[in-house]
Amino acid sequence: MSENIDDIKNEDSKKIKIIKLRKKVVKIVTHNDLNGKNNSNSSINLDKHNNKVEYSQNRDNRAGGYSQNRDNRTGGYSQNRDNRTGGYSQNRDNRTGGYSQNRDNRTGGYSQNRDNRTGGYSQNRDNRTGGYSQNRDNRTGGYSQNRDNRTGGYSQNRDNRTGGYSQNRDNRTGGYSQNRDNRTGGYSQNRDSFPSQYQVSTKKTYVGKNTSQNKYTTTPMSFRRVIKAKVPSIVSSASSVDSENIKELNRKLGEKKKQQQESQKSYKRKKAETESKTIEQKVFEQLQKKKRENLANPIPKSIDIMGSITVSDLARKMNLKSSDLIAKLMALGVMVTINEKIDSDTATILVEEYGSKVNVVSIYDETFIEEEVEDQSKRIEKPPVITIMGHVDHGKTKLLSVLQNIDINQTESGGITQHIGAYTIVYNGREITFLDTPGHEAFTMMRSRGAQVTDIVVLVVSAIDGVMPQTIEAINHAKEANVPIIVAINKIDLPDSNPDKVKHQLSEYDLVPEDWGGDTIFVLISALKNIGISELLDMILLQSDMMLLKANPSKRAIGKVLDAKIDLGRGIVCSVIIEDGTLYIGDSFVGGVCYGKVKALISDKGVSVKSVGPAKAISVLGFSSMPQAGDPFQVTKTEKEAKLISSKRQDLKKYESSKNVKKVTMLNLYDSIKEGALKELKIILKADVQGSVEALKNSLEKLTNDEVRVRVVHSSAGVITETDISFASASDAIVIGFHVRPTSKAQILADQEKVEIRKYNVIYDAISDVKSVLEGMLEPDVEQQFIGFAEVRAVINVPKVGVIAGCYVSRGIIKRDAITNVMRDGLQIHSGKISSLKRFKDDVKEVAEQYECGIMIDNYANIKEGDIIEAFEVKKIKKTFKT
Repeated sequence: MSENIDDIKNEDSKKIKIIKLRKKVVKIVTHNDLNGKNNSNSSINLDKHNNKVEYSQNRDNRAGGYSQNRDNRTGGYSQNRDNRTGGYSQNRDNRTGGYSQNRDNRTGGYSQNRDNRTGGYSQNRDNRTGGYSQNRDNRTGGYSQNRDNRTGGYSQNRDNRTGGYSQNRDNRTGGYSQNRDNRTGGYSQNRDSFPSQYQVSTKKTYVGKNTSQNKYTTTPMSFRRVIKAKVPSIVSSASSVDSENIKELNRKLGEKKKQQQESQKSYKRKKAETESKTIEQKVFEQLQKKKRENLANPIPKSIDIMGSITVSDLARKMNLKSSDLIAKLMALGVMVTINEKIDSDTATILVEEYGSKVNVVSIYDETFIEEEVEDQSKRIEKPPVITIMGHVDHGKTKLLSVLQNIDINQTESGGITQHIGAYTIVYNGREITFLDTPGHEAFTMMRSRGAQVTDIVVLVVSAIDGVMPQTIEAINHAKEANVPIIVAINKIDLPDSNPDKVKHQLSEYDLVPEDWGGDTIFVLISALKNIGISELLDMILLQSDMMLLKANPSKRAIGKVLDAKIDLGRGIVCSVIIEDGTLYIGDSFVGGVCYGKVKALISDKGVSVKSVGPAKAISVLGFSSMPQAGDPFQVTKTEKEAKLISSKRQDLKKYESSKNVKKVTMLNLYDSIKEGALKELKIILKADVQGSVEALKNSLEKLTNDEVRVRVVHSSAGVITETDISFASASDAIVIGFHVRPTSKAQILADQEKVEIRKYNVIYDAISDVKSVLEGMLEPDVEQQFIGFAEVRAVINVPKVGVIAGCYVSRGIIKRDAITNVMRDGLQIHSGKISSLKRFKDDVKEVAEQYECGIMIDNYANIKEGDIIEAFEVKKIKKTFKT
């Protein structure tokens, strides 16, 4: 007890001394000279809160221990912190020192105790006094790898207050090497350390200078208040440098702030200027901007389109925005989207609004083959190409027969022309090429092509029939092609002929005879009697001489495909009219979207030739695929060029086909539903030549009305093959062959698959038979005819049978399966079919007037006495096909 009292007194006396010492705190700092001399001096540290003087590197210890003690009241042996009375080692906050590793115990335990007041031996955590090794967060450093220890351990200590051996960071007292942010400098590579303290004395301070310049050694300095000591020059130097850096930083910040203020002022000034502008000024500026844009990308004077075109594509061609075109179309009453197509007429109107023009071109114009430079001196007179046109049976083919001294009609089925023919004759030593076109209405495209490739049109008109529909069509084709017309009035040898009537009719179509003051040549002929033929040929040569027809036979050939067919022995054979140049065997060419190389040339006489000149018709062998009649024909420099152009045209054709795909919209949804309700007659069409396929297909597809229609699912030139039969079987179609027959294998397959094949040689027969088939597909008209009525006089309910009306036939007859109307008080209350009709117990087919019978109406039991049963007979009336 007395010992405790003495301890308390000693502690009180120590506190009093500490209070007095606080008023007289003096810290003397020693530092190395800037010249780096190695002389070290001792300094006297009067530590705060300590009564005694320690030897070295003690910080904030109350009483000096051996080394590295911090904040200890009484000095222990080593590394004691905040101990009231010093224990052996590494004690933390112990009141009385125990042996080791005791935590929060009043009296120390032996080992590995946590939260003991007296420190243990090793591996202590959160102890104030460091253990042996691997201690963390100890205030006093252990042997190695201590972190956040206040007193440095051996090595790799971090954030220790007192430096360890090496690699210490943020230690207050410097260790051996690589210390960072240590207050006291170590051996080398210390960062931000201040002058090192080596010795401590009680009264005097010796400021030493280093004997040599060691660039790895720095000197720590205390930031505490220094009394009666001269401030080192390095501190003043560092302060001046820091002051200059601060001034430079402030200057840069000021400049940046000034720039920001100027930028804000500029923005506010521009904003104010913009807001001050009037609406008129803004509109004017927008117009000027648009004008500048238009000058940079001007609207072209004309654009080329291939039929229909999307709004976006049209805008791109015109260097305009799609939104501008859509707005313009809305003003015109057309509502479209950016990807919607508009036809060529709408596009023309739209483009004209911007002062431009539209040229509707084909895929051949887009892939134009550049012609060779022509020497005009080599152009010579060429034979005229004459197309004979007119109504069917007006004598066109008979005229050609007379010209060639052969009977062409014998070679055509039905005595009518169904193919376009080309013939060359010699008259008075000059060649004339004639093209014979069909006169039937189905061959409109053939007539159109004939007018496009000809130099002169000879219009044959019957002196008896006069002007007919195909006559008018021929006139229109010739005018569209801008070709002169010579009128040949035929059949003048017949007694009913009236040439003046024909002249009067033709004058209504601007074909005024020369003897009437016009400029159209009229010739009266009779092909049957060979009257006026020479005069006609003279007029043809005269007209051609007036036209000065010339061509250059030395250039590459250019022409048109008149027709195409597949020959079993020779493959694809095309009839071509050469318009200019000369065609040789071996030439590479492009015909439409097809390419080829000339393998053989066959004249109209069936003779093989090596070349053919201008204004001649020739059969060409060597096409890679079947071209279309009317396709342009042109020879290229090389076969490679021909293939390239053919490929481009095929791609363009596919692109145009994809544009024509019909999309289902609300506008055409009703039409799609309506089309789905139609009955279809599916046809696979095969013909001998491409022109006949085209003519027959167009004629058949016109056979449609509100109930049925013809759909040609496939058409091509050539014989009927097994592939055609398989296709027909899969699509439930019939096969029509025009001037062609099936192969033997195709006929066997058709018999097996039960596919119907119909063969025709005359176009009239094909169209007539298809009409008959369509009439059979039409739903017949249903009519109800009144046959009689009966009065209900009794109602009999038969179990398991139903209600039977006992009736008396008062008028007409009653038939079984007749349609009845049940009338009550003058109103119809039911309509149904008679399911049973009996006389007594016998079933009968009909009951005559003034006889009684039993009638049972299907699914009706509400019949009463006094009702009237009216009987009707249903008749189906076959419809006739009308387009």
